[in-house]
Amino acid sequence: MSARPFYAIKVPQHSVEWPTILLTIAIYGGFLALTLWWQSLPLILVAFAGGWLIAWQGSLQHEIIHGHPTGNQRINNAIGSIPLSLWLPYDIYRQSHLDHHRDEHLTDPIEDPESSYFTRAAWQRLGAAGRLLAHWNTTLLGRLTIGPAVMVLSFLGQERRLLVAGEPGRARIWAVHMIGVAGVLFWIIAICGMPFWLYVSGFVYLGAAMTRLRSYAEHRYAERHEERTAIVENSHVFGLLFLYNNLHVLHHLKPGISWYHLPSVYRRNREALIASNGGLLYNSYWDIAWRFFLKPHDTLTHPEHS
Repeated sequence: MSARPFYAIKVPQHSVEWPTILLTIAIYGGFLALTLWWQSLPLILVAFAGGWLIAWQGSLQHEIIHGHPTGNQRINNAIGSIPLSLWLPYDIYRQSHLDHHRDEHLTDPIEDPESSYFTRAAWQRLGAAGRLLAHWNTTLLGRLTIGPAVMVLSFLGQERRLLVAGEPGRARIWAVHMIGVAGVLFWIIAICGMPFWLYVSGFVYLGAAMTRLRSYAEHRYAERHEERTAIVENSHVFGLLFLYNNLHVLHHLKPGISWYHLPSVYRRNREALIASNGGLLYNSYWDIAWRFFLKPHDTLTHPEHS
């Protein structure tokens, strides 16, 4: 079945999406409160709550990239540009994610910036140690443990090459981003007295691991691009963390739907959506863990680049 029926989906449109505004207040207010009073809480709770808030902000940024919560994208971008994660400039994330939404190129390691696949040439360049690391990273356990480090270091290495090559506009993006990072770190270290190691290991790394859980099984290669995007059902807690991006095929078909409408729209169109993506369906994130905790989710080299 083609995706054509979903163009008829109608959802309420508002000039200001108040549920997303309230979510924004909860995320940034929670961040300020947690960092300000962290010393009165158990460290494990601080780390987990901090990781949740960083991952939640990442989900909010994703929502903002797609035109929410107001009709003014400058206001939206201002909401999303605070660099709590430290390592990822919002402007770069925005452009690369919009490129990812060219669905005809989904999973392609050259055309899709969010692809986890390698070309054959890139695979050979990794060497034995790199290939062993890549194999581990394609299991869920590997993706949650070393996955954040692989993601961040790979991204920073690529950005370094672009900066050295003089990519237009890149230096400005990073200059603005680093001003924001300096502000975040001044708040964390100078005002709140939180050790840098705690913020990086608890907030940033754990938050990135939670995000890697969401993206782990979102896409896999299929001949038809409509069948390359998955659905993860029955994920109430993680669904809220990911702003229901676990219903990922619906998001790719209709990226303008606000996060709080996704579950009801999905329920009304469930059978057609499952048919449209060839049945790429997981019962929950526990289902994904059961299947792939120590097993690769897919092959590492892309079938069209081998």
